[in-house]
Amino acid sequence: MGSMFRGEEVALVQFFLPTPAAYTCVSQLGELGLAEFRDLNASVSAFQRRFVGDVRRCEELEKTFTFLQEEVRRAGLVLPPPEGRLLAPPPRDLLRIQEETDRLARELRDVRGNQQSLRAQLHQLQLHSAVLGQGHHLPLAAAPTDGLLERSPLLQPPGGSHQDLRVNFVAGAVKPTKAAALERLLWRACRGFLIASFRETEQQLEDPVTGEPATWMTFVISYWGEQIGQKIRKITDCFHCHVFPFVEQEEGRLGALQQLQQQSLELQEIRKMKAVYLVLNQCSVSATHKCLIAEGWCASSDLPTLQQVLQGSSSEAGVSAVVHRIPCRDMPPTLIRTNRFTASFQGIVDAYGVGRYQEVNPAPYTIITFPFLFAVMFGDVGHGLLMFLFALAMVLAENRPAVKAAQNEIWRTFFSGRYLLLLMGLFSVYTGFIYNECFSRATTIFPSGWSVAAMATQSGWSDAFLAEHPLLTLDPAVSGVFLGPYPFGIDPVWSLAVNHLSFLNSFKMKMSIILGVTHMTFGVVLGVFNHVHFGQWHRLLLETLPELIFLLGLFGYLVFLVIYKWLRVSAAGAATAPSILIHFINMFLFSHSPTNQPLFPGQEVVQSALVVLALATVPVLLLGTPLFLRWRHRRSLRPTGRQPEEDKSGILDDSDASMAGWGSEEEKAGCPGNGEEAEFVLSEVLMHQAIHTIEFCLGCISNTASYLRLWALSLAHAQLSEVLWAMVMRVGLRMGRELGVAAVVLVPVFAAFAVLTVAILLVMEGLSAFLHALRLHWVEFQNKFYSGSGYKLSPFTFAEED
Repeated sequence: MGSMFRGEEVALVQFFLPTPAAYTCVSQLGELGLAEFRDLNASVSAFQRRFVGDVRRCEELEKTFTFLQEEVRRAGLVLPPPEGRLLAPPPRDLLRIQEETDRLARELRDVRGNQQSLRAQLHQLQLHSAVLGQGHHLPLAAAPTDGLLERSPLLQPPGGSHQDLRVNFVAGAVKPTKAAALERLLWRACRGFLIASFRETEQQLEDPVTGEPATWMTFVISYWGEQIGQKIRKITDCFHCHVFPFVEQEEGRLGALQQLQQQSLELQEIRKMKAVYLVLNQCSVSATHKCLIAEGWCASSDLPTLQQVLQGSSSEAGVSAVVHRIPCRDMPPTLIRTNRFTASFQGIVDAYGVGRYQEVNPAPYTIITFPFLFAVMFGDVGHGLLMFLFALAMVLAENRPAVKAAQNEIWRTFFSGRYLLLLMGLFSVYTGFIYNECFSRATTIFPSGWSVAAMATQSGWSDAFLAEHPLLTLDPAVSGVFLGPYPFGIDPVWSLAVNHLSFLNSFKMKMSIILGVTHMTFGVVLGVFNHVHFGQWHRLLLETLPELIFLLGLFGYLVFLVIYKWLRVSAAGAATAPSILIHFINMFLFSHSPTNQPLFPGQEVVQSALVVLALATVPVLLLGTPLFLRWRHRRSLRPTGRQPEEDKSGILDDSDASMAGWGSEEEKAGCPGNGEEAEFVLSEVLMHQAIHTIEFCLGCISNTASYLRLWALSLAHAQLSEVLWAMVMRVGLRMGRELGVAAVVLVPVFAAFAVLTVAILLVMEGLSAFLHALRLHWVEFQNKFYSGSGYKLSPFTFAEED
């Protein structure tokens, strides 16, 4: 969890690799994927590096393998994946692989003189592959001959009476329009002394001339006798058939496919070899030319593993490879380890920007807040349950090879966010119970807190009164009418009320304000952990404290008024309850309304004091940090008569170095250079701080209003559900009263209701709520503490090659 809360500690390390074992060491590091290498030869041209010749050979082999692999793919063959993990081949095998590959590639390139011939040959290979893959099974029957019975087999067993006869084969492909004529002509010309098998290809092949997909008929003809063979060749030539050599033995055809599979495996090995040489080209050579020196980033916790792997890889060379930490003032990359559950949430954060080194990571909190804010806008038990079951099905099938290998882009998008969808659906069920909505219908889980009988008894409703008043009012001030709040969520009696929409508007609007102010305040508080970790103690007093005073003094007070009114005002005094909105407007105008009574004594004084205090924090935010940085810079220039302390840990422990190297934008602007005597530019610091102050102060107002989208989208989702139910299901339920008629009518009605629910309410409304929840996290929450100006640790690994 520490790794998720903040990026892991990353160290700059130096590798000393013995020259004989350098290739093996880097190859093993690629299998682990723990270290990111730095280019120590950035000033050297790519054509002047030590291993440029090996890289070129690997690139040539890669081109050859890609060519062969493309030929296999176009031929419609599917090569099975390799068993196990392929390691980078040793350099001594490079010559053997190159000779075998060149020989195979030469056989294909010899017949290609131009683009047209290339496509024609490709077409030939596809047809040949189709012929080999069709699996023609010839019937063991022959035409009657002298001395042979009608049912005597053409292919006699070894040692039989016809062992001196040799049966030959002709295989090829012809267009489907000519297949019937070809078969009739062959039978008539050869007088039946042949056996022909025609079969249509399973997949369409691209025509070499037009480029359009076309279907072909593959055939295999068995015959004996040279004269019959000449007739068959002449006839197939006249029909413009594509004739190929046919291997009689099944083992021979399987051997050809296995050879292509072996070439595909060697392609992956060559890619790994090329990657190793590219890393070796980033290393510098020692003065004695006996070892290579490399630098890279890796997690501090992985240093023992790296040392152990390097020692094992270099044991045969007689000299052990060494890795050790070295000091650095550059900002290290960010490393946050994820698993299949947290990867989608971390992806949401990284889409905004990768965090600075060891900056507070919003992902652990996004795991809860993102599905919850989505569910506030998407609250419905039925819709949330459908989303939850869909995500649960993907989670349960996540280890199936067919699910992982699916190439549909939309499916892969949903599958990668399956755990996010799972929590979104689960939280939507929870908020649906709070709203008491299941496909827009209210459910009575607990007894209602309102009593109609008590109202009718104490109000004296007569039959005449009921006839004249179709709508009745339940007065909570009447004794026994309101028995108490509903145990969980909204009372189902509100679904029958005429003012149902007005009640939900008031409830959801105030709920949105409370959630928004709480969410933003939590973001400001998370900034405290950044300031403490980076040693920026002055920011706690000059930034965090004024921000909290400004935010809570204005909008935190608004939340207090909402909660206070909920707890203080009873049903009896609801008609004369003061308006919170008018109080909040008067707060900024320093005025009062005679018709709007205060909620508590001294409210006007408290409101005026809070506004003055909030306005007083603005100059502190604007000038506090720049003036402090200027004072600290001048103090550092004064002669103190002592030497500056050295970095005892060797890396990343000096707070001043942290601020100078990867501190805030204002401090970077003040000290653009890395030297100790860097000039302090006060105007740059003031400019950055002014932007931050204006963004925060105005953002508190606009961001609080932005959280009202929770109210708006929740209301829109509920109303769309209500409209869909009223215009589809309710109409269907009223069409037939008899049992048989209702059963027939409800089948298409329910089908239409299900399709519209999935298409409109789940897909469209779900996507809309997802995008709005994404905006609330990126703009309203993360900008309070998260800069997103870092870069990821990209370790050298063979995982992508595999």
